[in-house]
This record gives sequence, structure tokens and C-alpha cells, in this order.
Amino acid sequence: MRIPKTALLISSLTLFLTACGGGTTPAPASTTPAAGGTAPASGGGGTAKTVVKIATQSPLSGGSSVQGEAIKLGAQLSLEDHKAEFEKLGVDLQLVPYDDQGDPKKGVANAELVGADQAILGVVGHMNSGVAIPSSVVYEKYSTVMVSPSNTATEVTDRNLKVVNRIVARDDFQGPAAAEYAVKTLGAKNVFVIQDKTAYGQGLAEAFKNEAEKLGAKVAGYEGITVGEKDFNGVLNIALNKKPDFIFFGGLYGEGGLLIKQARDKGIMVPMMGGDAWDSAGLVDIAGDKVKDALYSSIAADITKTEEGKKWAEKYKTKFGKGPDGYSAYAYDCMSVILNGLKSAMAANGGKVPTREQVRDAVRATKDFQGVATKVTFDGKGDNTYAKVFIYKFEGPAYPGAMISEVAKK
Repeated sequence: MRIPKTALLISSLTLFLTACGGGTTPAPASTTPAAGGTAPASGGGGTAKTVVKIATQSPLSGGSSVQGEAIKLGAQLSLEDHKAEFEKLGVDLQLVPYDDQGDPKKGVANAELVGADQAILGVVGHMNSGVAIPSSVVYEKYSTVMVSPSNTATEVTDRNLKVVNRIVARDDFQGPAAAEYAVKTLGAKNVFVIQDKTAYGQGLAEAFKNEAEKLGAKVAGYEGITVGEKDFNGVLNIALNKKPDFIFFGGLYGEGGLLIKQARDKGIMVPMMGGDAWDSAGLVDIAGDKVKDALYSSIAADITKTEEGKKWAEKYKTKFGKGPDGYSAYAYDCMSVILNGLKSAMAANGGKVPTREQVRDAVRATKDFQGVATKVTFDGKGDNTYAKVFIYKFEGPAYPGAMISEVAKK
């Protein structure tokens, strides 16, 4: 590359400084400033609109990308459905999707980027509790509200962070509900439990194990595998020797699909059950026809059971060319809850775009908000008092499974 002549360099620098307004950019007046930047109104004229961004954080690449993309798309659909409403309020809504890769370090790095972007006033995510827990510490620092469509680990909300909310059931509700179905409905007496050593998988497996024992079942084995493994002969050989009448797996669909397939190939034909991470077309893609009769507990309802839900699912399919996955509608509701909080905070702020703190507090104050998938009221910790657990069974190699039980919190 040639070095420009000095005169040309000085001239170019002068033009650049003139275009930028010159001088040093002033520091923000607050550590958590309101949304910044304006966008021209459509057609290039009229009143400029303030840009407000909502981020998503989920795995858009890697082994959990099917569910991660479902979160992004569900949130996107909600934002687009509300865009015209906010344009009338002088706000240009924009979606900013981040790929956390299911990796805590990547999630935290992304969270710092979210915090640094003053226009981002909320986050839909994460998918993985193990990513959400450290990332939410960063959101707390920046007062950026987070609403999760899928995090179930108890630690997510038990830390009492002001920014953290979820609309789905916790592990200490889902695990016992799954165990109760296994022991009371299926008559399981000798269960074998496997977990993937993640915050989600281990928490869910331990909740299942503890409740199964409480209900009188024997836990014949409790083993761990590692995310990313492909060969589960070792743990399945242990299971084979223990002769269980039921196997429960706390972990993701990538490993879950392989466990089902390899267990069936090994002649282990007892009922196998996973948690909500099995609520994905990705499980069927991996396990194939061996998925038949596999069970999963889920924090997500089959929304096609209602007329409104069917219409929403058709709209989703028309928009994205594929049917919704387990978390799609819940991500839609998470975005809707954030936008409802944003609207409330704007009204309380004289119609002006609110601060992150104001949006955070308005979202936590959500009461009896009716979404597509669930009703939402947050308690003091950010848990949804309306959350339920559902039990599904795969009747063949097709997603979703058939919903066979619904459990409300007692």
C-alpha cells in the first residue's frame, strides 16, 4: 500500500474530523444510559426515530443450534409483530442476535458487547443455564434485563439478580415431575440416571434422582458423560449390568439422541426419558427411528393444541419455512414481555425512551401477561408463577412427541 502525500493526508484528516463533528466523543452521563442513536423515518423524511435494540443470546452454531435458532426466530417474529406499534411511539425496534455457541466464555464476551451497546435495552436468552449464569452477572452490571425461554437451573434466579427473569419451570419442579411420572405412572422401581456435567444437566438429573428415591425407587446408577462425546458404550455397559427398568438423562439433545440410538443397538429396551433439552427436532434427526417410545419432560406446551396456537405456528412456518421448535413460542413470549415492559416504562417516562433500569424494573413487575405459549407473572426472584411441566412421548420418528401429561405446580 502506497503512503499518501502529506498534503493529501492533512486534507483527508480535516474532512474526517469535520464529518465526525471533531474533538473527543463525550463520556455518557450515566453508567447505564438510555438508548442512543436515531434512524430516519421511512421515506427519508419526517421525524427521526430513536433506535432501540433487543438482543438474543443462544447457540446459533454447534450441537444445540436447532434449539438456539428457534429462540432467535421466535424472538424475531415477536419483534416484527410489534414494530409498527413502536414506530408510532417514535421508536425503531431492531433485533441483534448473538451466537453464544453454548459456551459460557462466549456468552460472557457477548454480554460485554451487549452492555457496551447503549441502544440494547433487553436480552432474550439464554438457552443453556450454564451460559446464562455467568452472562447474567454482566447484564446485572449494566442493568440490562434478561428474560429466558428455556433456563431451568435453580441457580439462575436463586441469586436474586434484578435483571434475571424466566418464563419456564425450574429444575426443582421439572425433575420431580418427571420422576413422579416414571415411578407412579410407569411403575419404575430400578432407575439409572445419566447427566452431562453441565449446570442444566446435572441440576435436572439430581432433582429427578432425589424425587425418585423419595418415591421409593432404587437408583441403580448415577453416571456422567461429557458434552461432545460420541461413543457412550462405557456408560451403557454399566447400565446394562445394572438391569434398570428406566433410564433418565439430564443433558442436551445432541448427546441424548446418540444415547437413545446406542442403547437400542445394545439391546437396552427399557423406557428412556430426557428433560426439556430433548424437546427438539434435532433429537429425532440424530436418533432416527430408534426415538420411538422415548419420553421427555418439557417446560414447553404444545401450542398447536389451541386454535390461537395453531394460527401462530402456521404464521411461523410461513415466515421461516419450517415449523416451530420447542422454545420458539416461548422466545416469542419472552420478547413480547420485554416489549411490554419497554412500553410501560416509556409511558411512565413521559413517552421518552427509558433507561435500562426503568425497563428492568417494568419487566420484573409483569403481572398476568398473556403470551402465545404461557401466561406470565414474575415473582420477586424472576420466576414465572404460571410455569408448568409437560410429559411427551415419541410415537415415531417425527417431532414433536405426543403430549401425554400436564403438571401444574402445587
